[in-house]
Amino acid sequence: MVLTGAEIVIACLKEQGVDTVFGYPGGAILNIYDALYKHPEIRHILTSHEQGASHAADGYARATGKVGVCFATSGPGATNLVTGIATAYMDSIPVVAITCNVGTSLLGKDSFQEIDITGITMPVTKYSFIVKDVKDLAGAIRRAFKIAKTGRPGPVLVDITKDATANETEYTEQVPEEVKPNLSTIKESDLAQAVKMIQAAKKPMIFVGGGAIASNAFEELRTFVEKVDAPVCDTLMGKGAFSGEHPLYAGMLGMHGTKYANFGVAKCDLLITVGARFSDRVFGDASRFATHAKILQIDVDPAEINKNIMTSASVIGDVKEVLKRLTPCFEQQEHKEWIAYIEDLKTRFPLKYKEEGLSGPYIIEEIYKATKGDAIICTEVGQHQMWAAQYYKYSKPRTLLTSGGLGTMGYGLGASMGAKVAMPEKRVINIAGDGCFRMNMNELATASRYQIPIIEIVINNHVLGMVHQWQELFYEKRYSATVFQDKADFAKVAEALGCKGIRVTTKEEFQTALSEAFASDGPVVLDCQIDCEDKVFPMVPAGAPIENAFDQDDL
Repeated sequence: MVLTGAEIVIACLKEQGVDTVFGYPGGAILNIYDALYKHPEIRHILTSHEQGASHAADGYARATGKVGVCFATSGPGATNLVTGIATAYMDSIPVVAITCNVGTSLLGKDSFQEIDITGITMPVTKYSFIVKDVKDLAGAIRRAFKIAKTGRPGPVLVDITKDATANETEYTEQVPEEVKPNLSTIKESDLAQAVKMIQAAKKPMIFVGGGAIASNAFEELRTFVEKVDAPVCDTLMGKGAFSGEHPLYAGMLGMHGTKYANFGVAKCDLLITVGARFSDRVFGDASRFATHAKILQIDVDPAEINKNIMTSASVIGDVKEVLKRLTPCFEQQEHKEWIAYIEDLKTRFPLKYKEEGLSGPYIIEEIYKATKGDAIICTEVGQHQMWAAQYYKYSKPRTLLTSGGLGTMGYGLGASMGAKVAMPEKRVINIAGDGCFRMNMNELATASRYQIPIIEIVINNHVLGMVHQWQELFYEKRYSATVFQDKADFAKVAEALGCKGIRVTTKEEFQTALSEAFASDGPVVLDCQIDCEDKVFPMVPAGAPIENAFDQDDL
């Protein structure tokens, strides 16, 4: 059949099973929006800002494992997507961003709202296309979805000139090609070496990252861990890949990881790294990281091997497939003394916080109790994010949605809307700091417009919490530009944007307000007032070895 380019875009989205698009229209993309108008089976969420659309598409993708989709027009519309695209790129999230540009004859002439968005996004996408000929359009969109899902996932951008959306060509529907893991990279010799290392280890530790979630390796990972009989620590992105309620779980590793995870890695003789990329926030001082251990790294991306931390051996391939092959190759292991040592560390160095007054950790623990761990938790970035990682037990994958690699303030509200639209049966809670909330609080208008019943919990200490903490500990309390000396009332802001707003100052008020939020069928904001002196502990100074973790008692 003959279709316009705009109609081909919609037809290709339907081919890929897309049911929701987040976006914001404008002149260059009008033809696509006009075509979308005729297809109500694809739900469109009009966000308040294009950045909100990109974060919502990201949240949709993280919650479901499917590709998230967002639209934006040319120029500033497209550039407003960049932060969200970069966020998805750093955390390996499959997103397809579709933008439109000026007509082909106007390219390169500084035309109104013209921007080279493919050039701008090249460093933060797996691939970026510009389509100038309508005949190339269907192929480009199909490739975009395949690239986003293949191997290590990530965002892809398709920029389309306006004339390509208006012109016509022959379109033939295609069934999307099934994306399967590449098994050719998994070598028997690498598996054999891994087995030798596992069998020889007396004090193994397993370190889990987001790759285990991307490959849907939840069951395979649990079976592998129990057969190795080793304690497990994880990254921020790996939360939920291995249950935080499992007795072998030892918490998060790194700058704000548990002391028992950090001390355990410092003492282990084998560190099995599963789908983690060794971020600087994990290893601290690379020259003094896991110095007593051999390191076995399992990862789909060969570029991550020996990039930041030198390994003793590696297996390249999809985590799920590698674990399927590796686990049957060795006998049941037993490490009673080693596990008892880690249990002793847990007893000696538990996570703790001051009991008096309303605090971030208390709020997180109460959310965990109220949800019984059955919720999707989104966060912004900062102290509240670390408390959410420390004090909520994630027992399932895809239940913590947070910006790990880029650390994007303003991410969580958009992501929580995307997650709730994708998973309407799940309770979705976004945990924010007051600094992050200011970034994209306009998206509350989106949540109220569509009656998306998210719960926004603002842990409000009236400072930029994490930066303020660093200034106190390392900058002799020179609080430069981190104190909010204003009278902003976030509960009133919420009400003005069509949501329910509740101000909370005590533990008792929080419990009542949370129950009220749970009972609501629309979006609710809890503005929770806490002390600006509350800190995230443990903490490792930047660039220090992870065993240098300290807390309030050490100070």
